[in-house]
Amino acid sequence: MAKRDLAELRIPANSTFIPVAKRVASTLGSQLGLSLTDLDELSIALTQACDSAIDAADDFGGDHDLKLTYFATNRALVVDVDLLPAQHQASRHSAEAVAKHRELVDVEMQRLAYEMIRCFVDDFRTQIEPRTGQVRFRMVKHLAG
Repeated sequence: MAKRDLAELRIPANSTFIPVAKRVASTLGSQLGLSLTDLDELSIALTQACDSAIDAADDFGGDHDLKLTYFATNRALVVDVDLLPAQHQASRHSAEAVAKHRELVDVEMQRLAYEMIRCFVDDFRTQIEPRTGQVRFRMVKHLAG
């Protein structure tokens, strides 16, 4: 799998910035040859992944950013969404904040959100590190043909 970095975007963990992340994904996806349907599906999945990361940020408290990394392989567009403490904050969440997040997570709603994402992309993976509060979502949309 030859990986080609396309773009990296860092935005505040706030839903008002999700359209920026979607615009970048749509632009890059169209340059790679994704169909309009594929672009729409990726946009829906990306919105849900960003919303899920923002919900986690709200549970942890404090300021957070979303780092979106867009890259291409021979057959796909891949988007990673990482939840990070804002640049001016410490890089580790307190054990208290992580415990609070675990208490607030509605497991069934989280499962439904993840299943919705899976409906719109070809591969979806989550990585949640409970000790540090690191959250990462990876979405893969394969190119036709």
